[in-house]
Amino acid sequence: MNYLAHIYLSGDNDLVTIGNFIADGIKGKNYKKYPTDIQIGILLHRNIDTFTDAHETVRMSTKRLHEKYGHYSGIIVDMLYDHFLAKNWSKYCDDSLETYVESFYDSLEDHYDVLPLRIQKMMPYMIADNWLVSYASIEGITKALEGMNRRTKNRSSMNEAVNELETFYTAFENEFTLFFGELITFSKQKLKEIELKTNSK
Repeated sequence: MNYLAHIYLSGDNDLVTIGNFIADGIKGKNYKKYPTDIQIGILLHRNIDTFTDAHETVRMSTKRLHEKYGHYSGIIVDMLYDHFLAKNWSKYCDDSLETYVESFYDSLEDHYDVLPLRIQKMMPYMIADNWLVSYASIEGITKALEGMNRRTKNRSSMNEAVNELETFYTAFENEFTLFFGELITFSKQKLKEIELKTNSK
């Protein structure tokens, strides 16, 4: 899953959310250097990724892209799923997307010192361009895909995936909806398990 989904699946603890958000850049056992709640978020992130990568519905989405985009298909699907989460936000959260995201940005600023350098450098751009809210529109997710393509030095052609999104829009959205309901249930249970295990040490 991409940024918005990981943030949403973290629950109400700001530090767990921070951990889930920064987890991709924390390798191996380096997560143990962080406060307990951030460790929990990092471990939750890893479990979410494992569950997602193995899920049959997600594989249906990635298979649709694999011939053209190869191993980048999973990254693209993560981003497309964030689009559908943002677009259908009111189904999953009582707060508006704008209010929810503003609160997350405030939390990032409050915990700036604990963020990895890569996130500290990225954060001003993320907030200024309001990435998380922008995902709700085709234009916004197109810009996000263009940015990811630039990071691969244009090797991935991920910017072109908006064509598949528009062509197979209903199929992708149905797959997201089916999968995300299961992911919410999984994440809530896994968070409880990780909290219990981590706090009992």
